[in-house]
Amino acid sequence: MNNYTLQDIKELAYSHYGGFSKYATVEPSDSSSIRYFGSKANDNLRSAFSVDIDKIINNPFYNRYSDKTQVFSFYKNDDITRRATHVQLVARISRLICSCLGLNIDLAEAIALGHDIGHTPFGHVGEMYLNDLYNNATGRFFNHNVHSVRALKVVTPTNLTIHTLDGIICHNGEKPEGEYYPSKAKSLEEFEDMIEKCYTDKGFVKTLRPFTLEGCVVRISDILAYLMKDRQDAEKINLNIEYDEAGILGAENYQFLGNIIENIIKNSFDKPYIKMDEVVFEDLYRLKEENAKKIYGNDDINSMYDVTIKPMMHALYNRFREDIINDNQGSYIFKHHIKHPRLCKTYKHLERMRLDDVVVDYIASMTDDYFIDLYNKLYGDDDVYNKVRYISYFDE
Repeated sequence: MNNYTLQDIKELAYSHYGGFSKYATVEPSDSSSIRYFGSKANDNLRSAFSVDIDKIINNPFYNRYSDKTQVFSFYKNDDITRRATHVQLVARISRLICSCLGLNIDLAEAIALGHDIGHTPFGHVGEMYLNDLYNNATGRFFNHNVHSVRALKVVTPTNLTIHTLDGIICHNGEKPEGEYYPSKAKSLEEFEDMIEKCYTDKGFVKTLRPFTLEGCVVRISDILAYLMKDRQDAEKINLNIEYDEAGILGAENYQFLGNIIENIIKNSFDKPYIKMDEVVFEDLYRLKEENAKKIYGNDDINSMYDVTIKPMMHALYNRFREDIINDNQGSYIFKHHIKHPRLCKTYKHLERMRLDDVVVDYIASMTDDYFIDLYNKLYGDDDVYNKVRYISYFDE
């Protein structure tokens, strides 16, 4: 533990404005060397990681964050958090921590804004259903963090830096122990091997660690961004959950964020790791486990999914598989995805691609509303569709 006060850290951070900590990620002078393909752009203003930010927010999938569920799917309520708000919160928290630690803010923001771009509609429940279908057909595994990299590297060849892609694929957080160190640097070849292992080894995805300290910051910030925000959303829909007594981090989101961010900065300043006090760490994961039990595992929230989204996704998955096999050019997987003006080059040689990967690309790219409307377009008001019940603004 160092003897820096928060005021010391603040003054040191401002005195070094424009510079980096010795533990920050500083891009090489030839930024093309950290991308899959050499960049012809002569950009004297933006860093390589700033270019990554602009590439991500101009990606055709970025707008779809606005209608992808975070936790609560069947609510017509603009106050409920969607992924668009979530990634902005992750970026905000990451920028604040990195600015105080002298880390690369642009890299952290790029990772934060891109980390969920491959996420399915209907949150982690939709991810689970899509993984089941994909695994049954191929023996491979679908994980949204891995698909975020595929969406940015293969489906829309965005040519991001390996640092940004690595932070994205490694953003999922298992419970860290003690100081949270980054892994060793990865070459492009090692990165490709890592991606493939995520598809073929069920447990491998839980072992991933980013190789930059900025990636570590985003990974922690992801948890901080959703933990109390999900509680706010539960309150907005009148879920009436009784939580355990508030711990040292506070009961309100602003208190929680202020307390834990200060603690992370105090413990991590001028260190090659990210760390919080043990009592803070324990309270954080107490809250996380309580959310898992009382929100994410809540039967009132989850009762709709198995009778609607699960059979819908099964029907759509198998239908689009057959449409590709039969070269049904009138299918929406062709009209809205394979022939999309920003995607058509990716699927130019469709016969060389794994069939189920293309189906997964399409379904994972869907927003919640598009998914429901597409099912209704193809199957009408059938027994499954008629089980969908949205809670409106005016339901008592």
